[in-house]
Amino acid sequence: MSTFGLIGLVVALMAAAISIICLIAGRVLEVRGKAEAAETVSWAGCVAVVLTAIALTVCCGILVFCFLTGDYSIKYVLLERSKASGSMRLLYDISGLWAGREGSLLFWTWLISLYNVTIAARALRHPDSMDHMALMTSQVVLLAFVSLSLFSESNMPFTVTAAPYVDEAGNLTSAANAAGMSPLLEHWAQAIHPPTLFVGYAGLTIPFAYAIAALILGDSGKKWVVRSNGYAVFSWLFLGIGIGLGAIWAYVVLGWGGYWAWDPVENASLLSWMVALALVHCFTVYRRRGGFKRWSVMCATLAFSFVVVGTFITRSGVVQSVHSFAQDPVSLVIFGLIIAVSVAVSLAGVGLRWKRFESDDDIQSMMSKNAAYYFNNVIMIVFTLMLTYMTVSSALPSWLPFGGQSLAAQTYNAVARPVGIFYCLIIAVCPLLAWGITDRARFASQIKIPAIAATAIFVALLAYFVARLHPAYVATVAGGGSIGNKLAQEGPAWYYNGLAVVGFAVAALLFCTTLMMVVRSASGRAKATGAHPIAAFFGLFRTNPSKYGGFLSHFAMALILVGLVGSNMFVTETSQYLAFDQDADTAEDVTVSNYGLHYVTSSVEQNEAGDTATYTVVFDVTDEKTGKDLGEVSPSIDMNLATMETKLNASIIHMPTEDLFVVYRGVSNSGELAIDVKINPLIGFVWVGFFLLMLGTAIALFGHRRRGRNDGSSTDVDEDTLVQVVDAPVKAPVTKEDGAAAAKDSTGKGRDAGAKDPDAKGPSVG
Repeated sequence: MSTFGLIGLVVALMAAAISIICLIAGRVLEVRGKAEAAETVSWAGCVAVVLTAIALTVCCGILVFCFLTGDYSIKYVLLERSKASGSMRLLYDISGLWAGREGSLLFWTWLISLYNVTIAARALRHPDSMDHMALMTSQVVLLAFVSLSLFSESNMPFTVTAAPYVDEAGNLTSAANAAGMSPLLEHWAQAIHPPTLFVGYAGLTIPFAYAIAALILGDSGKKWVVRSNGYAVFSWLFLGIGIGLGAIWAYVVLGWGGYWAWDPVENASLLSWMVALALVHCFTVYRRRGGFKRWSVMCATLAFSFVVVGTFITRSGVVQSVHSFAQDPVSLVIFGLIIAVSVAVSLAGVGLRWKRFESDDDIQSMMSKNAAYYFNNVIMIVFTLMLTYMTVSSALPSWLPFGGQSLAAQTYNAVARPVGIFYCLIIAVCPLLAWGITDRARFASQIKIPAIAATAIFVALLAYFVARLHPAYVATVAGGGSIGNKLAQEGPAWYYNGLAVVGFAVAALLFCTTLMMVVRSASGRAKATGAHPIAAFFGLFRTNPSKYGGFLSHFAMALILVGLVGSNMFVTETSQYLAFDQDADTAEDVTVSNYGLHYVTSSVEQNEAGDTATYTVVFDVTDEKTGKDLGEVSPSIDMNLATMETKLNASIIHMPTEDLFVVYRGVSNSGELAIDVKINPLIGFVWVGFFLLMLGTAIALFGHRRRGRNDGSSTDVDEDTLVQVVDAPVKAPVTKEDGAAAAKDSTGKGRDAGAKDPDAKGPSVG
């Protein structure tokens, strides 16, 4: 099977090279006026793109087949195979494709080839220079990845299994029997987490490819943005899903009671997500106002570059991480070159096309949507650069700030918290701003109602802060120890608690401004159509899914901000060692905060294969204030009896305002039960907010496609006028006054009074 896989990679390499040559030749012929020959040669290049994808599909299929059939003649399959049993075994077997360094690179390359096929399919039907140049650029990236798999031993997925994993007779050795997928990876969220990220990573190649195509052609029109827009939103959606699934896996499986540790590989995925967020904002202004043209080109380049930066961090070995692969000098060089070349080419292109990519719409006022979008981009890009520097600081020379140091989570939090709160404030205010210049009196009138409502919500959150969060902070700091000292190092008490209060205030305002926009629109629709208010509400998502899916996503961000304040800043945690009599099966009870943990029993069980032992302890949990029975927790430890590798299985009681998180760490040398207990306030808001954020994004993206099919308009995600989810919330309902303001401003650059308002995509309400 390894031979067939190797042949597949060679075919993919040759087809990719042929496609690049043909597409370049087609462009040269076109410039020379030989249109018919150019079309023929470019057609051949597009066919070669399809052949590349077919070859890579065969390569991935071979690995999946070997995982499913237990064919360990390929070393990668042997090392990444799952030993799990039960209903999830099929999922874990398939996930072996992307579980390791070699397979994940092949999977990523295959996804890029599939994206390229979508462009090639359109180019075969309707030949277009923009598509051809974008394909050429993307195929160059793909060629680099295939070359890395083919010519780098550490990235070759089809190496034949040899010693020390097989003996002279061809039988598997004890070393082979000990190899396999880590038990920590055998979880549904972790099985799905990497491919969703890779879908996002691969997708961000396409906006970059179209940006380079626009520079090559000198075309500063909207075509390249329209065609890459859907890919950008789709990629941002899947990056978000991947990050969220990774957080769920970390919370449930790793046993430390958190969901984000600022680990370098965690940061790597966040870098791409943040720049992609800036990119879709740039695309919105580009398409609607003719602005941010240079911004858009550079953001498309940076979005792709930071994908490669993340890969560089993960695969090069220059930064140590619990998620990263072993050091690989070849990956270090290749990915470093990809980053340098992509940025250099983009900068050179923008420099050469500087005049042509001049913006049509300048920022006229700091109190406008234009300015809000600008600050959004600045915040995202600057924070991404800061986060990148902090992530790789341990690999930097000691004479640089933080050089040679692995930064603790507190350092990242010190930067991320105020930046995140300020960013949410911009989102909260932006729906009330107008393009160009905002009328201050009208802004004051519009913000009055959401400000009053936000005050009421803020008072409720403040009451919870005073009753629950602040006492927990005081108790933790007063308790001292490593946990208390770590919290005290986060900053002065007045600043730390004040930041939390400000975060609650901003979340309340964001919640209410978003809610007001939806209520006003639903009310206007109900009056205009005579529909029931609830029917009118859901009708908004049918008539303008982009806009109202976006509102749902911003509503979700308010929930996430509340959850982050509670679950990231005010966690109560303790490690307990309980007197334990194994013979009598009794142990000491313990009380943490208001929760009483009363020992019930312990047990040891082996699985059917006899290779894993599970050690479990059971506690009844009661609310010590009310005496209410809250159920039981049964944390456990899975131990592989061959490798002695352990996996901690946390037990969690979910409550409306907080989680009780319990981890069993075994029996100490002195015979005591060791358990860790955490109380995570408001963490449910994070999970609900994450779900709504992804739901809103999906509605905005796929709902618009469905709407296009229903009304007979174009269904091509790259051709239609898809409005990005991150832009939709910043569109205030259109009134007659808005139309007048849009038609005339102090600089005379407003639209004509009779021009169609690009914001008015749904029913106008006054």
